[in-house]
Amino acid sequence: MKSAGWISGAAAAVLVAAGAITYAVADGDDSGMKPPAADSADAGFARDMAVHHQQAVEMSYIVRDRTDDEEVRRLAYDIAQTQANQRGMLIGWLDLWELPKVSADPPMEWMGMAGMGTGEDGALMPGMATNTQMDSLRKLSGKAAEIRYLQLMYTHHVGGVHMAEGCVERCRVGVERRLARGMVQAQESEMKLISDLLKQRGAKPPN
Repeated sequence: MKSAGWISGAAAAVLVAAGAITYAVADGDDSGMKPPAADSADAGFARDMAVHHQQAVEMSYIVRDRTDDEEVRRLAYDIAQTQANQRGMLIGWLDLWELPKVSADPPMEWMGMAGMGTGEDGALMPGMATNTQMDSLRKLSGKAAEIRYLQLMYTHHVGGVHMAEGCVERCRVGVERRLARGMVQAQESEMKLISDLLKQRGAKPPN
């Protein structure tokens, strides 16, 4: 059962997403700009990162119920709320631009990296956990669950940072580039924290 804190955080995510859509409209840097095309980097990043973020949120909710460790639960809470908020922004922009939330193009094509994620066992993009890995996380508890979550999330962040850097280079909507730049900074900081938490548990980030 979800705690009141997690529920209130989810409600806040809806409000943040709504505010982000308004901000995107009002952003002076982008005033008068035509909405991006369906095959643009802006649309591709919004679609792909929304999917990428959804898995991070799911992993974080799983580990919350598999451990009592406050440090890991706090990290999982922060990741879940931050990425749920950002996912709301990305989907909101697609709605605002009247663009589809799914595409016939392979993931990462907007970065010239179509096919990098094999799609096998649910890993649609670099960094994403497979269905088998997600099932394994659900079966673990305590320290074992903490280590598995931290290692999966570290790899997830590596893929997320690479994608966000791609948007910083390719996206033309200023507010979206700024969001991507913030993702890079936040996830790189979290990767350092994850490394420290793994070290405390006698483990290391994946190579």
